[in-house]
Amino acid sequence: MPRSRIPDDTERLVPKNFITEIIDEDLRSGKYDLIVTRFPPEPNGYPHIGHAIASFIDCGIAKDYRGRCHLRMDDTNPLTEEQRYVDAIVRDMRWLGWDWGEHFYFASDYFERLYAMAVDLIRRGLAYVDSLPEEKIREYRGTPDRPGIPSPYRERSVEENLRLFEEMRACKHPEGAHVLRAKIDMSAPNMKLRDPILYRILHAEHYRTGKRWCIYPMYDFAHPLSDFIEGVTHSLCSSEFIENRAVYDWLVEKLAGRVGLPEWPRPKQIEFGRRSLEYTVVSKRKLIKLVERGLVSGWDDPRMPTLSGLRRRGVRPEALIEFARRVGISRTDRTVDLALLEWAIRDDLNPIAPRVMAVSDPLPLELSNFEGTEWIE
Repeated sequence: MPRSRIPDDTERLVPKNFITEIIDEDLRSGKYDLIVTRFPPEPNGYPHIGHAIASFIDCGIAKDYRGRCHLRMDDTNPLTEEQRYVDAIVRDMRWLGWDWGEHFYFASDYFERLYAMAVDLIRRGLAYVDSLPEEKIREYRGTPDRPGIPSPYRERSVEENLRLFEEMRACKHPEGAHVLRAKIDMSAPNMKLRDPILYRILHAEHYRTGKRWCIYPMYDFAHPLSDFIEGVTHSLCSSEFIENRAVYDWLVEKLAGRVGLPEWPRPKQIEFGRRSLEYTVVSKRKLIKLVERGLVSGWDDPRMPTLSGLRRRGVRPEALIEFARRVGISRTDRTVDLALLEWAIRDDLNPIAPRVMAVSDPLPLELSNFEGTEWIE
């Protein structure tokens, strides 16, 4: 079996940072043999410059440690995801130079296994079917300074929960009638731990599984368990998911060694500070509106911050990799100066761009006092 090793500083594509320090210590202690990361975009739009930075962190670190970086489509929302976005992600990640080999996965491939894990939690009294309406669930969750209120359905019997969850899968209930929630702690200071929703009912056709399912796992359930299934060791994500880590760890702990999951290695989530490029909108929801309203020619419009738009503008992948490297990795969020991107593009093109000089309105010049020929360099 291949093993990872700590690279020399001169070998690193990704400069040393707090994440690599954690990985170095994990390797020294023998906690992991092979470093496995993953890049998990949701196929609900074309990848943009933010994805270039995130993929640089995920794939670049795996490359430095001679590990693996999986490409996984986080496709658990049938309302927004399409095959054309999958194709765009694959094309643009290859354009950046990343190679995942045979490790190309879809969260939707795990739907059956995820369902079995949810059933296991129900059988052990760690999850229950809640029939409160959405607004009541939100109200009962409380606030940061006020504990939540347990749902009146929290103490349903295991048998009733299993029956209802099976009926949810069989499409016997309308959307919003029930959700599956983890039974954790409704008074936890971290509100993410206040019985998070694991499954919801959605009567929508999935672009890969069709109408086979009408219940879909939530991000907090599918993400850590997909990592666990794939043998991911270090799940790297931006700082917006810091509080979600508690749910991640809870699920990994409760399901380790069960339902086909190994006892070890267990994945760990590590968060890094978000990077926002000034004057640049990368929200896919907003970019989609630009495309749908015809305000741009498409996802590859040169004015768009998408990778296909940058490519059409003439930007090379080497420039984006260098930009991501110079942006760096830290725990704090940061807004990046647009000039840094422009510098990276300019610096990449400078040695290879052909140069032509021309005079738009030339004037003839006759030398009357010089004879012979002289070359001036």
